Amino acid sequence: MSRIVIFGAGGRGGRRAVAEAVSRGHQVTAAVRDPLRHKDLAGDRVTLTTADVTVADDVAKAADGHDAAISSLYRADLPAREFYPAAAHALIGGLGRAGVPRLVVVGVGSALEISPGVAFHDQPGWPPEHREFSLGHTAELEVFRASGDGLDWVIVAPPPVMLDEHAARTGEYRSGDHRVLPRAEDAGPFSYADLAVALVDEIERPRHAKEMFAIDH
Repeated sequence: MSRIVIFGAGGRGGRRAVAEAVSRGHQVTAAVRDPLRHKDLAGDRVTLTTADVTVADDVAKAADGHDAAISSLYRADLPAREFYPAAAHALIGGLGRAGVPRLVVVGVGSALEISPGVAFHDQPGWPPEHREFSLGHTAELEVFRASGDGLDWVIVAPPPVMLDEHAARTGEYRSGDHRVLPRAEDAGPFSYADLAVALVDEIERPRHAKEMFAIDH
């Protein structure tokens, strides 16, 4: 059993990560900005705490005594190209101070490459607001890449489709590298539940380090 702190635990991906980690016997700290909005997260194996993930002191306080961290972040009120790099800097600094060695981050599939040097979000016709969001995640990746040898981080990027909030967990997925994985024409949405499986797998049995990699059915 590990102690895992999950930042952004109140969101769709974060809630699935909490449930997945608890189902495997881990002790979880669910870190959110407003615990009053997410009181239902607290339970036998889940401690609810307050943290602003852009503040390194908050990250360090929430992460103290933990073995690993998951970051599943979203802010609609801040520009993505400001928020995600700021969060990355705070996570690197805060987790370093807390002595947490492993961080698994939820990325976006649109930041994956479709050809050398060309991201999915660079395709003609990709909506500008979606591209801005994806570029925020790309900026986050660059912060992690420049962070040195201290933190063992990895970014898990689901396919560039709308994830299914309600689909059941299958526990199965494929993983690749920094490129979009080929999809069957009739492939359905990828579920948040299976994204959570991949996140916790990378804590229990790490297969990737200091990179972004794709997952899909």
